[in-house]
Amino acid sequence: MASHPEVSLPGSDFEIDSDANLKVDDPAPSIDWASVSEVRKADAPSGSGDDSFGQGSKEDTAVPSVVDGSIPPNKSDLLNFGLYLEEAAAGDFLHLFWHRVQEPSGTTNMDFEFNKSETLSANGVTPVRTAGDLLIQYDLAQGGTNPQLFLSTWVASGPGSQCQASNSTPCWGVRVNLTAAGDATGSINTSAIPAAESDGLGPVSARTFGEATVDFDVLGGEGCVAFGSAYLKSRSSDSFTAALKDFIAPTATGLNNCGALAIEKTKKHAADGPGDHPHAGVVFSVTGGDLPAGTTVTTDANGEACIPDITAGSYSVTETVPTGYAVTSANPQTGTVVEDTDCDTATPVVFTNMPLTDITVSVNSQIDGGTASTIDCDAAADPPFDATTGANGDGSFTKSNLQPGTYVCTVVIDP
Repeated sequence: MASHPEVSLPGSDFEIDSDANLKVDDPAPSIDWASVSEVRKADAPSGSGDDSFGQGSKEDTAVPSVVDGSIPPNKSDLLNFGLYLEEAAAGDFLHLFWHRVQEPSGTTNMDFEFNKSETLSANGVTPVRTAGDLLIQYDLAQGGTNPQLFLSTWVASGPGSQCQASNSTPCWGVRVNLTAAGDATGSINTSAIPAAESDGLGPVSARTFGEATVDFDVLGGEGCVAFGSAYLKSRSSDSFTAALKDFIAPTATGLNNCGALAIEKTKKHAADGPGDHPHAGVVFSVTGGDLPAGTTVTTDANGEACIPDITAGSYSVTETVPTGYAVTSANPQTGTVVEDTDCDTATPVVFTNMPLTDITVSVNSQIDGGTASTIDCDAAADPPFDATTGANGDGSFTKSNLQPGTYVCTVVIDP
């Protein structure tokens, strides 16, 4: 039971205080910013060199214009933002905070953008947006202390009816009120926070620090979520189409409960020399996790295949053995997907194949019926002989699908 007013989400141990702060006020298992190791990013120093958006950039601008310049005092001049993923018994919770220079005279809003891609866009600062990127909007009315939190998802294609504000895609999708749904909560500091209690932020004046908690499941956390980076930005008003102002450049999130299943396939091939060689074009069936039925992957020219961004756990991997080869490793095998891995860092499941050879032993009596012969390549398994010649003295025996090795056949002529 909290000893002071809180608006924390049920199931979370993180303190979201009605008068937001960073210190732990209650006994364990309660936690707050001062007791966790969050991802934190500071803004460029305020002034003429401060990062900001310009040229009318708005939320739906896929590649916002990045400029340098002072942020007007009536807008949110940002200082820091932080995020922390709590893994509690009741589920996972994403915690966020923002910190600004002063309380603006007008209404402003803070938006946290989470991007899957780490590839930079044409502005060289913000990432390329991809379908499924998230925008968590922290809307705070002027003079208000109880924020409303909303969620939009980046929509890459399709009808404009999916958009919150734009008439066409790509755009941020129609936003969901997380607060009204009970999936998020937040507050700001209504009183000053002394430097000794600010977890390194320095003295924090009233209404310049805000925090929030979002149920991670509503962000897709029930399955697999991977966001390479996040950044904080401010809008000039509570209108979704208002111009963007200050921003804190993206930083790596560490939010990745996804992993990759890597497969490595080799073969023996005498013409390419001794040892193992990559085997391209081999198909593997993979089952497990949230993968749809019938999932397959095919090895590339390097003999590699991979399924990225899937839930951690065990998967069954089965090779469709190419004609002319035998599997010399276990088939199927179990592949283990580990959180926060990708196709470059995952430990692969390794399959090896051996080419097969057919051998044929034949006899041909030069005099029709002049000799009779027996061919014995496996006396122990095929007594008394594998083949005998016909009345004309001719005959043959074939053994198929042989792996490399030494094979002995005994031919006895005219026994």
